[in-house]
Amino acid sequence: MSKLSHLDEKGQASMVDVSEKPATAREATAEATIVLSEETFAMVFEGKIKKGDVLATARIAGIMAAKRTSELIPLCHPLPLSHIGVEFAPLPDGRSLRVVASAKTTGQTGVEMEALTAAAIAALTVYDMVKAVDKGAVIQSVRLLAKSGGNSGSYIAPEQPEPRSGPPAKAQRGSRASPRVLIHETAAPRASPSSEREAFRSFMLERRLRATEWASSAGVPLNELYGYLSGHSRTLSAKAAGKLAKAARSSIDEMFGRKSPQ
Repeated sequence: MSKLSHLDEKGQASMVDVSEKPATAREATAEATIVLSEETFAMVFEGKIKKGDVLATARIAGIMAAKRTSELIPLCHPLPLSHIGVEFAPLPDGRSLRVVASAKTTGQTGVEMEALTAAAIAALTVYDMVKAVDKGAVIQSVRLLAKSGGNSGSYIAPEQPEPRSGPPAKAQRGSRASPRVLIHETAAPRASPSSEREAFRSFMLERRLRATEWASSAGVPLNELYGYLSGHSRTLSAKAAGKLAKAARSSIDEMFGRKSPQ
Protein backbone atom coordinates (compact mmCIF):
# COMPACT_ATOMS: atom_id res chain seq x y z
CA MET A 1 0.00 0.00 0.00
CA SER A 2 2.82 2.38 0.79
CA LYS A 3 6.55 2.62 0.14
CA LEU A 4 7.01 3.83 3.71
CA SER A 5 8.30 0.79 5.59
CA HIS A 6 6.82 1.87 8.92
CA LEU A 7 3.27 1.63 7.61
CA ASP A 8 1.46 -1.72 7.45
CA GLU A 9 -1.06 -2.79 4.81
CA LYS A 10 -3.78 -0.80 6.57
CA GLY A 11 -1.67 2.35 6.68
CA GLN A 12 -1.07 2.07 10.41
CA ALA A 13 2.28 2.75 12.04
CA SER A 14 4.18 -0.41 12.96
CA MET A 15 7.69 -1.59 13.74
CA VAL A 16 9.30 -3.17 10.68
CA ASP A 17 9.86 -6.93 10.95
CA VAL A 18 13.58 -7.43 10.24
CA SER A 19 13.80 -11.01 11.51
CA GLU A 20 14.44 -12.42 8.00
CA LYS A 21 17.19 -9.93 7.15
CA PRO A 22 20.84 -10.95 7.55
CA ALA A 23 22.99 -9.14 10.10
CA THR A 24 25.53 -6.95 8.30
CA ALA A 25 28.02 -4.24 9.23
CA ARG A 26 26.28 -0.86 9.23
CA GLU A 27 27.51 2.66 9.81
CA ALA A 28 25.99 6.14 9.81
CA THR A 29 27.21 9.68 10.40
CA ALA A 30 25.08 12.75 11.08
CA GLU A 31 25.65 16.40 11.84
CA ALA A 32 24.03 19.28 13.66
CA THR A 33 25.03 22.93 13.71
CA ILE A 34 24.49 25.41 16.53
CA VAL A 35 24.99 29.13 15.94
CA LEU A 36 26.16 31.15 18.95
CA SER A 37 26.96 34.78 19.55
CA GLU A 38 30.60 35.64 18.94
CA GLU A 39 31.11 36.24 22.68
CA THR A 40 29.62 32.86 23.64
CA PHE A 41 31.59 31.09 20.92
CA ALA A 42 34.80 32.49 22.39
CA MET A 43 33.76 31.55 25.93
CA VAL A 44 33.14 27.93 24.91
CA PHE A 45 36.64 27.50 23.50
CA GLU A 46 38.29 29.49 26.28
CA GLY A 47 36.62 27.36 28.96
CA LYS A 48 34.77 30.32 30.51
CA ILE A 49 31.26 28.85 30.64
CA LYS A 50 30.36 28.57 34.34
CA LYS A 51 28.61 25.21 33.98
CA GLY A 52 31.90 23.59 32.95
CA ASP A 53 33.43 21.96 29.88
CA VAL A 54 30.76 22.43 27.20
CA LEU A 55 32.13 20.07 24.57
CA ALA A 56 33.02 17.26 26.97
CA THR A 57 29.54 17.37 28.47
CA ALA A 58 27.87 17.47 25.04
CA ARG A 59 29.98 14.55 23.82
CA ILE A 60 28.89 12.33 26.72
CA ALA A 61 25.26 13.41 26.23
CA GLY A 62 25.39 12.48 22.55
CA ILE A 63 26.84 9.05 23.30
CA MET A 64 24.25 8.37 26.00
CA ALA A 65 21.43 9.49 23.70
CA ALA A 66 22.51 7.21 20.86
CA LYS A 67 22.35 4.21 23.19
CA ARG A 68 18.76 5.09 24.13
CA THR A 69 17.43 5.95 20.67
CA SER A 70 14.89 3.10 20.65
CA GLU A 71 13.39 4.53 23.86
CA LEU A 72 13.03 7.97 22.29
CA ILE A 73 11.88 7.13 18.74
CA PRO A 74 8.83 4.84 18.96
CA LEU A 75 9.44 2.55 15.97
CA CYS A 76 13.22 2.21 16.20
CA HIS A 77 14.72 -1.19 16.96
CA PRO A 78 17.09 -1.49 19.95
CA LEU A 79 20.55 -2.12 18.51
CA PRO A 80 23.83 -3.47 19.94
CA LEU A 81 26.04 -0.49 19.10
CA SER A 82 29.71 -1.30 18.62
CA HIS A 83 30.84 2.34 18.43
CA ILE A 84 29.51 5.85 18.96
CA GLY A 85 31.63 8.90 18.30
CA VAL A 86 30.88 12.62 18.73
CA GLU A 87 33.25 15.30 17.45
CA PHE A 88 33.08 19.09 17.25
CA ALA A 89 34.53 21.65 14.85
CA PRO A 90 34.19 25.44 14.73
CA LEU A 91 33.04 26.80 11.37
CA PRO A 92 34.92 29.65 9.68
CA ASP A 93 32.28 32.29 10.53
CA GLY A 94 33.66 32.28 14.08
CA ARG A 95 30.30 31.66 15.74
CA SER A 96 28.94 28.33 14.48
CA LEU A 97 29.79 24.99 16.05
CA ARG A 98 29.42 21.81 14.04
CA VAL A 99 28.65 18.47 15.70
CA VAL A 100 29.52 15.25 13.85
CA ALA A 101 28.18 12.02 15.34
CA SER A 102 28.87 8.51 14.05
CA ALA A 103 27.46 5.11 15.02
CA LYS A 104 28.30 1.53 14.08
CA THR A 105 26.62 -1.82 14.54
CA THR A 106 26.42 -5.28 13.06
CA GLY A 107 22.72 -5.93 12.80
CA GLN A 108 19.57 -6.29 10.73
CA THR A 109 18.73 -2.60 10.47
CA GLY A 110 20.62 0.65 10.11
CA VAL A 111 21.98 3.13 12.64
CA GLU A 112 20.93 6.38 10.98
CA MET A 113 18.60 7.32 13.83
CA GLU A 114 21.27 6.64 16.44
CA ALA A 115 23.70 8.97 14.67
CA LEU A 116 21.03 11.66 14.20
CA THR A 117 19.93 11.39 17.83
CA ALA A 118 23.51 11.70 19.06
CA ALA A 119 24.09 14.82 16.95
CA ALA A 120 20.81 16.46 17.97
CA ILE A 121 21.18 15.77 21.69
CA ALA A 122 24.81 16.90 21.69
CA ALA A 123 23.69 20.19 20.11
CA LEU A 124 20.86 20.54 22.63
CA THR A 125 23.35 19.98 25.43
CA VAL A 126 25.55 22.75 24.06
CA TYR A 127 22.49 25.00 24.20
CA ASP A 128 21.77 23.96 27.78
CA MET A 129 25.36 24.70 28.78
CA VAL A 130 25.36 28.21 27.26
CA LYS A 131 21.73 29.33 27.63
CA ALA A 132 22.50 31.46 30.69
CA VAL A 133 24.60 33.77 28.50
CA ASP A 134 23.11 33.13 25.04
CA LYS A 135 19.41 32.29 24.91
CA GLY A 136 19.38 33.28 21.24
CA ALA A 137 21.59 30.37 20.16
CA VAL A 138 20.08 28.55 17.17
CA ILE A 139 20.26 24.80 16.45
CA GLN A 140 19.92 24.03 12.77
CA SER A 141 20.84 21.66 9.96
CA VAL A 142 20.40 18.34 11.77
CA ARG A 143 20.86 15.83 8.94
CA LEU A 144 22.30 12.52 7.86
CA LEU A 145 25.73 12.89 6.27
CA ALA A 146 26.40 9.31 5.21
CA LYS A 147 25.38 5.71 5.74
CA SER A 148 26.63 2.34 4.57
CA GLY A 149 25.46 -1.26 4.78
CA GLY A 150 22.08 -2.88 4.25
CA ASN A 151 20.02 -3.39 1.09
CA SER A 152 19.91 0.31 0.25
CA GLY A 153 23.70 0.52 0.01
CA SER A 154 25.73 3.65 0.64
CA TYR A 155 24.60 7.27 0.80
CA ILE A 156 26.51 10.54 1.02
CA ALA A 157 24.55 13.76 1.56
CA PRO A 158 24.79 16.53 -1.05
CA GLU A 159 26.76 19.67 -0.34
CA GLN A 160 24.98 22.18 1.89
CA PRO A 161 25.66 25.94 2.13
CA GLU A 162 27.18 27.24 5.35
CA PRO A 163 24.61 28.31 7.97
CA ARG A 164 23.31 31.85 7.68
CA SER A 165 20.67 32.05 10.40
CA GLY A 166 21.09 33.41 13.90
CA PRO A 167 22.08 36.91 15.05
CA PRO A 168 24.07 38.88 12.45
CA ALA A 169 27.82 38.93 12.91
CA LYS A 170 29.37 42.23 13.98
CA ALA A 171 31.21 44.01 11.21
CA GLN A 172 34.62 45.48 12.01
CA ARG A 173 35.05 49.03 10.77
CA GLY A 174 38.09 49.96 8.80
CA SER A 175 39.30 46.42 8.28
CA ARG A 176 38.61 43.54 5.97
CA ALA A 177 37.39 40.26 7.39
CA SER A 178 40.17 37.70 7.44
CA PRO A 179 39.43 34.03 6.78
CA ARG A 180 39.44 31.82 9.85
CA VAL A 181 41.29 28.54 9.91
CA LEU A 182 39.36 25.34 10.51
CA ILE A 183 40.51 22.77 13.05
CA HIS A 184 43.24 20.51 11.59
CA GLU A 185 43.95 22.87 8.66
CA THR A 186 47.26 24.67 8.46
CA ALA A 187 46.01 27.46 6.22
CA ALA A 188 42.81 29.23 5.29
CA PRO A 189 40.76 27.11 2.87
CA ARG A 190 41.36 27.66 -0.84
CA ALA A 191 38.68 27.59 -3.52
CA SER A 192 37.89 24.07 -4.73
CA PRO A 193 35.68 23.28 -7.74
CA SER A 194 32.47 21.51 -6.80
CA SER A 195 33.25 18.95 -9.50
CA GLU A 196 36.22 17.77 -7.44
CA ARG A 197 34.02 17.28 -4.40
CA GLU A 198 31.53 15.26 -6.47
CA ALA A 199 34.39 13.19 -7.88
CA PHE A 200 35.59 12.62 -4.33
CA ARG A 201 32.12 11.39 -3.32
CA SER A 202 31.99 9.06 -6.32
CA PHE A 203 35.45 7.75 -5.43
CA MET A 204 34.20 6.86 -1.95
CA LEU A 205 31.05 5.17 -3.24
CA GLU A 206 32.80 3.19 -5.98
CA ARG A 207 35.38 1.85 -3.54
CA ARG A 208 32.84 1.39 -0.76
CA LEU A 209 34.95 3.49 1.59
CA ARG A 210 33.32 4.05 4.96
CA ALA A 211 34.13 7.51 6.19
CA THR A 212 34.92 6.67 9.81
CA GLU A 213 37.10 3.67 8.90
CA TRP A 214 38.85 5.52 6.07
CA ALA A 215 39.57 8.55 8.23
CA SER A 216 40.78 6.33 11.08
CA SER A 217 43.09 4.23 8.89
CA ALA A 218 44.50 7.38 7.29
CA GLY A 219 44.96 9.20 10.60
CA VAL A 220 42.72 12.06 9.46
CA PRO A 221 40.18 13.69 11.83
CA LEU A 222 36.66 12.63 10.89
CA ASN A 223 35.30 16.18 11.19
CA GLU A 224 37.83 17.36 8.58
CA LEU A 225 36.70 14.69 6.11
CA TYR A 226 33.02 15.48 6.64
CA GLY A 227 33.68 19.19 6.64
CA TYR A 228 34.88 18.79 3.06
CA LEU A 229 32.13 16.37 2.02
CA SER A 230 29.36 18.64 3.33
CA GLY A 231 30.83 21.82 1.86
CA HIS A 232 31.59 23.49 5.19
CA SER A 233 35.25 23.39 4.21
CA ARG A 234 36.07 24.24 0.60
CA THR A 235 39.07 21.95 0.43
CA LEU A 236 40.99 19.27 2.27
CA SER A 237 44.43 20.16 3.55
CA ALA A 238 47.22 18.75 1.38
CA LYS A 239 48.38 16.63 4.30
CA ALA A 240 44.94 15.08 4.83
CA ALA A 241 44.44 14.46 1.10
CA GLY A 242 47.78 12.69 0.90
CA LYS A 243 47.00 10.46 3.87
CA LEU A 244 43.55 9.55 2.53
CA ALA A 245 44.91 8.72 -0.91
CA LYS A 246 47.62 6.53 0.60
CA ALA A 247 45.11 4.68 2.81
CA ALA A 248 42.91 4.07 -0.25
CA ARG A 249 45.94 2.90 -2.25
CA SER A 250 45.31 5.55 -4.85
CA SER A 251 46.59 8.93 -5.96
CA ILE A 252 45.36 12.38 -5.03
CA ASP A 253 44.57 13.10 -8.70
CA GLU A 254 42.42 9.97 -9.01
CA MET A 255 40.69 10.71 -5.71
CA PHE A 256 39.61 14.17 -6.90
CA GLY A 257 38.95 13.15 -10.51
CA ARG A 258 41.82 15.25 -11.80
CA LYS A 259 43.43 14.50 -15.13
CA SER A 260 47.02 13.41 -14.74
CA PRO A 261 49.50 15.61 -16.62
CA GLN A 262 50.46 14.18 -20.01
